[in-house]
Amino acid sequence: MSAGTDAGRYPQDRVDVTGVTAEGAAWLASAGTYPRRTSVSRREERRTAPLVLPCGTVFDVVSAPALFGRRMLDRLWTEGPGSGPVAVHRGRMLLFASPGTAHRLPTLLEWEEWGAPGRTGAVPPLLCHGTGDTVTVPALHTPEPRGGRGDAGTLPVARAGSRWVAAPDTPRPWLPGPEVLLWAAVRAARARASATVRISIFPPADQGAKVYDVSRRR
Repeated sequence: MSAGTDAGRYPQDRVDVTGVTAEGAAWLASAGTYPRRTSVSRREERRTAPLVLPCGTVFDVVSAPALFGRRMLDRLWTEGPGSGPVAVHRGRMLLFASPGTAHRLPTLLEWEEWGAPGRTGAVPPLLCHGTGDTVTVPALHTPEPRGGRGDAGTLPVARAGSRWVAAPDTPRPWLPGPEVLLWAAVRAARARASATVRISIFPPADQGAKVYDVSRRR
């Protein structure tokens, strides 16, 4: 399986892996009904405004709690094929996926029963945005920081709150499908569960057993 993101590097926390290039912005804009209206040139007046885009045609989006989403991303990069574009918005991690993922992934998760109450290693609720849904993504670019733009042709990326973790920078970025994201979610849940398990050499106390004071016996 080929590597996922366009950058080809692991997206570390608080480190911008790629900027939203003109090609990446055009790809995002192509999801809209009127792509030219959502192009970079038309958004110069609102450089820091988030962008609302429809899902289901160009991409779907799987939204996970930020920490769990980070664990999924770790698995995708350390043991899997990598990821597509990834963003953080309002405390949730947005993983861009191939169209149809939003319809298929909940079924796969239900079949695996990973969301069953009380089950060890359960996957937390994932919001799947597909056909008929819209998603808010970080601004395509932000005002230039002090010191200039950085790499030529790359738009600066927001570093706080709503930001890109791995921004699209090609006309057709690779996108994971439902099976890949299911695998990442299950691996992340198992890792979280194993990290919280504590093993004791003492058996659990029997709450119904009688207790005798033997301190005075000889």
